[in-house]
Amino acid sequence: MPLLPRRYERLKAVLDRRMGDLTVLLEHVDKPHNLSAILRSCDAVGVLEAHAVCLQGRLPTFNSTALGSQKWVPLKRHDRADEAIAALKAGGFRIYGTHLGARAIDYRRCDFTGPTAFVLGAEKWGLSEAAAAQIDQAIVIPMQGMVQSLNVSVAAATLLFEALRQREARGCAPTRGEGVAPERYGRQLFEWAYPEVADWCRREGRAYPQLSPEGAILEDLPRGVRMRH
Repeated sequence: MPLLPRRYERLKAVLDRRMGDLTVLLEHVDKPHNLSAILRSCDAVGVLEAHAVCLQGRLPTFNSTALGSQKWVPLKRHDRADEAIAALKAGGFRIYGTHLGARAIDYRRCDFTGPTAFVLGAEKWGLSEAAAAQIDQAIVIPMQGMVQSLNVSVAAATLLFEALRQREARGCAPTRGEGVAPERYGRQLFEWAYPEVADWCRREGRAYPQLSPEGAILEDLPRGVRMRH
């Protein structure tokens, strides 16, 4: 079935507000409910993609809490947290880790308007020593009650929405696609609009077809591929 123009416009409107310079790195956050809730928050805030280090032999799984947000926020897997952090730093990100310690400061004292990555660990263990040693700034979310920590998905949402609030207040939250690199924008839009055709193109090792201003594919595809969209 052809993509309706209003659906295509909706996809573009969402992508126009995505932020390639805001992300999360989840270390061993393997519970489906938590992982799903975090990706849902990422989608709501406008995170372009998220990162995860899973326990050996485990694959990320999601439940109904995600409401399909895993389709809109790609989750990039890494084997080790220190390698993932190093890669993010090489990409210009400042790394903030939720980690109690002498260096930790109130998250509200931080400036999240630049390239920002939040590193969060599983509730039971927190960040590993390797990850904690590499963060640029340890942060805490102050607690007023008897319990001294939030659920990891709630903590992620708190930090992400604070980053969005700061960016909107400073007028640097994207609204016209400027938060996504041009070469990534077109590729991401096609993958959202035609995920099965995109899969076929990758398997065939070919470039994605061009799209019309209304979102129609401007190329004659094999009949079996056309039927998928």
